[in-house]
Amino acid sequence: MDPISRILPDKDTTFVFMLESQGRGHGIYYCEVADLFVDRGVPHARSRRSEVRRADPHYQLFEERVEALTWFDAIFMRKDPPVDMAYLYATHILSLVDPTQTLVLNNPRGLRDANEKLYALNFPALIPPTIVTNEIPRLKRFLTELGGEMIVKPLDGCGGAGVFHLHVQDRNLNAILETSTDNGHRLIMAQRYLPAIRQGDKRLILLDGEPIGAVLRVPRDDEHRGNLHVGGASQKSPITARDREIAHTLAPRLLADGLFFVGLDIIGEYLTEVNVTSPTGVQEINALDGVCLQARVIDAVEHRLPNR
Repeated sequence: MDPISRILPDKDTTFVFMLESQGRGHGIYYCEVADLFVDRGVPHARSRRSEVRRADPHYQLFEERVEALTWFDAIFMRKDPPVDMAYLYATHILSLVDPTQTLVLNNPRGLRDANEKLYALNFPALIPPTIVTNEIPRLKRFLTELGGEMIVKPLDGCGGAGVFHLHVQDRNLNAILETSTDNGHRLIMAQRYLPAIRQGDKRLILLDGEPIGAVLRVPRDDEHRGNLHVGGASQKSPITARDREIAHTLAPRLLADGLFFVGLDIIGEYLTEVNVTSPTGVQEINALDGVCLQARVIDAVEHRLPNR
C-alpha cells in the first residue's frame, strides 16, 4: 500500500480492511512496493507487523520481518495509481506467488491488464462516446462532433487529477490539449461530457462481481469533478436496476481476470471507469447506509483462502 502515515483513517478503505482483520485476530503486516524483492526465484517482502486504531496516531509499527510471500495467508495489493513501472514490476513479483499457498488480490495479472480508464472500452455499449489518442487535431474534431463540449483525462491518474472539462470556445483549449498530451506524445482519453455529473458521480462497489454498496459523489458548484479527493460531497445512493445491469455485464470478465474487489464509476446511465488498484468509498457507504462492507470483504477473503 501507500505510506500508512499518509492515509486518512476516517476515509481510507485499506484502513478499515486492516481494522476488521485485526478485530478478528488476524496478524496484519504492512509493506510498500519498494519492500518487495525476489531471491533465487522466490518472492519476498520486508514488512512490519502493524496495529491500527481510530485514534491519533492511527497506527503503530512493530518488529520487521523478511519473509517469503507464501508465509502470508493473504496479500492485498492496495497501491494507489499512478500505475508506473515500479507498480508493474511489483505485480510481476506478486505473480510469482504460488496461488495454492497464498491468496493475492486483486490478481496481479488482472491489475496489469485492467487499466482503470481503458478497461471500460471492453464494454462499448455501456460507456459514453470515447476516443483514446495523442493527436490534437483528432481530439479537436471529436470535440466538434460532440457539439463543442467534452472531458479529457490521463490514462494513469486517480482522484480526478488531470481531468479537464473542455469547451470549443475556450481560449485555453489548445494549451490544455498540448499539456494533457505532452504536445502529442502521450495518449489521453476524451469522452462526451455527461450533464448528469451535476447530480453526482456514483461509486458502485463490486465484490466477486456483485454490487454490495454505492455512494454518490456530488461535485462542488465550482467543480466538474465529483471525486471526494477534490471536495466532492458524498450522498446516499441506492443500487439501481441500471447499476445491476452494468455489474452483470462486467462480472464474467472481472471474475475471469481475478478482479475480486472493484469500484465502478457511473454517471447517469453510463459506465466511465473501472477502478481495480485501490477502490475506495467503503467508509462513506458504511456511514450513509449503516452497513459494514469491510466485514463482507474479509468474510469473502477468509472463504477463499487456500487450504492449509
